[in-house]
Amino acid sequence: MSTPRSFTIRTFGCQMNEHDSERLAGLLVADGLVRASSEAEADVIVLNTCTIRENADLKLYSALGQLKALKEERPGLQIAVGGCMAQKDRGAILERANWVDVVFGTHNLASAPSLLRRAQSEGPLVEILDAPDPVTSRDMAPALYAVRELGFAAWMTIQTGCDNSCAFCIVPSVRGREISRPFEDLIDEATMLAESGVSEITVLGQNVNSYGRDITGRRPLFADLLRALGEVSGLERIRFTSPHPKDLRPETIAAMAETKGVCNQLHLPLQSGSNRVLSAMRRGYTVERYLERLNAAREAIPDLAVTTDLIVGFPGESDDEFDETLKVVAQCEFDLAYTFIFSPRAGTRAATMSDAFVASDVIKARFERLKEVTDRSALRRHQARVGRREEVLVEGPSRRNDQMFTGRTRQGKLIHFPVSELAVRSGSLVSADVTYGAPYYLIGEVVSILRAPRHKIRVPLLST
Repeated sequence: MSTPRSFTIRTFGCQMNEHDSERLAGLLVADGLVRASSEAEADVIVLNTCTIRENADLKLYSALGQLKALKEERPGLQIAVGGCMAQKDRGAILERANWVDVVFGTHNLASAPSLLRRAQSEGPLVEILDAPDPVTSRDMAPALYAVRELGFAAWMTIQTGCDNSCAFCIVPSVRGREISRPFEDLIDEATMLAESGVSEITVLGQNVNSYGRDITGRRPLFADLLRALGEVSGLERIRFTSPHPKDLRPETIAAMAETKGVCNQLHLPLQSGSNRVLSAMRRGYTVERYLERLNAAREAIPDLAVTTDLIVGFPGESDDEFDETLKVVAQCEFDLAYTFIFSPRAGTRAATMSDAFVASDVIKARFERLKEVTDRSALRRHQARVGRREEVLVEGPSRRNDQMFTGRTRQGKLIHFPVSELAVRSGSLVSADVTYGAPYYLIGEVVSILRAPRHKIRVPLLST
């Protein structure tokens, strides 16, 4: 009997890409491949790419340059490029790196195994669809069959694409128009995941708040979905990302507050604290509207942790407008902020504003000032948790210190704790006392085990 071919997947980018990689791994396993322990030993190497920021291009082609030598040593090695960068660059990837065997886009993930097989006899192949294939579009669903790094936690895609037109974002170009998965399919999938031992689901979409609007033609169904997921037996934690502030409706806030399984965690991207900049970004809300919805969520949901996204140096951003952002961010006191330097992406409205680009030294100085404000708020909020007892879902041993374990609180906060004599394992639900708070994490001590793992322990597969 011949030895099965092996594969690895290297993932760039967001949670959507991570989930795509998990599903792709499941498809490759179903096609007869096995996972390799490293790229040096793999017969197939897949790069699942991102294109949100300019350095995404540099990361991809740098990685391909490094793999060229490996390909020369092992001519039978297949290299595939998928994801958003593949959707954007298409055949240009082969022109720049002719040692690549397969290029596939965001709409035909399910075709990757057959493309790899065909490329063995036909040579390099590029297959990019401009929209999902109606016949195979349901293949965006199979989270149940994904090969996940954490057996107790799963992503679940509820929609693909985006109907917004943010000036800085290329997602609509590479992911297409918004398409919601059928409501019943999602509940069935969540039920099967729970029955397989999954206790935490993270709902994924480019704008989860608008889920179902394309189904009903009018009203989003996201609040209904949260409540229905809360009824699924075995699901203890439900998270979601990313919502859009303009679509955060009262019924969604109510569903979060009233559904036991939904975690008290909200990611609400602000992007800027200047109304003029928000308008130029085409975000669809004002600072006042953002604060109104943030305050409504905090009033309705006890102990709510709020994280955000911020862009520094959007074209035309003045010193005064940046100062407005600093004031709003300080007022919001976020638990964590993901701050990004503006990156022009070809094909977006913002990329055409080159005459208004902010000088790089100015952006760098603003970035550091903003980081000081966000870190100060995060530290203050984490220090306020010292002395509290938290419910923690254990992820496993720390990657940096084998004497520590790592887990997440219901608010999504990362917490490290020393290895104890208790039988703490990946997927255990434990009670821990917080002893220290830093800007990006907590430290605690396990008090008791609330529940043993419900899943089969898996060995980590994917790299990021």
